[in-house]
This record gives sequence, C-alpha cells and structure tokens, in this order.
Amino acid sequence: MTEKTNGRCLCGEVEFKISGRLPHLYQCHCSLCRKLSGSSSDTATFLDSAQFAWVKGEALVNSFVTETGYRSDFCSKCGSTVPHLMTNQKQYWIPAGLLDQVKDSEVVAHLFVGSKASWDSVCDSGAQYDTMPDMDTLNQALQRSRR
Repeated sequence: MTEKTNGRCLCGEVEFKISGRLPHLYQCHCSLCRKLSGSSSDTATFLDSAQFAWVKGEALVNSFVTETGYRSDFCSKCGSTVPHLMTNQKQYWIPAGLLDQVKDSEVVAHLFVGSKASWDSVCDSGAQYDTMPDMDTLNQALQRSRR
C-alpha cells in the first residue's frame, strides 16, 4: 500500500497531497526563515516532484521573491506559507506545519545554526550546519532510513 500524506493551508482553500514515503525534516535558523515563520526556525522538507500533487487552490498561490532569490509562496486568502517547485524543477519544498499527519519523519538537520537567534536553542540530535550544506548532503540526510 502506498503511503499518502495530505496538507492544507490555515483556511483550507489550498490543499495538496504527497504520495510515497515522506522524507525526514530539517529546520532552517537563518534570518529569512525566522521572518517567514515568525519563530526561531522554519521546519520543512524536500521531495521529488512526482510525489506531489495539488488537490485544490493552486490558483490562490502567490509568490514573494527577494532580490537575492529567496522565495516564499503563500495562500492569498489566509497568508499561510505553501509548497513551491524549487529552482531545480525536480523537487517541491514542503512546509511541515501544513501536513495533516507526520508519522515517521523527524528533524534530522539544522541549517544556518551559525546565524540562529541569540534566544534560540537547538535541542535535538539532528546534524547541525553553520550555513547551508550542499543539496546532495541535505537530500541524503532527509532520505535516510527510519530508526
């Protein structure tokens, strides 16, 4: 039986589904992700585009892109951050807080720990990177086997 995971924004107007195994998660502690999430970090994952499908509301998705290329897609009704196709055109970025249920995934990496907020504490056993590791390294960590 193929695993399925559903996700939706706060208002429920943007909805998506993920087929197959959900990768592990990472937390990014950079200043941009802190501003995006309004918290100490942003928790997310990447998955192959073939695993992702919009269920409804794709037309409600708007994008904000900074001069440096940092991108945030969001629901135009409620403002929730929503998934987007990454620049490599092979993977979707998935914000973990939108997922209805995450059974076996765990945070396995912390990014930009070197620039985390002074009040932030990284308290779990995930790998810690001072900056952004290369995508191959991060993808390998996210895809590693469950305990």
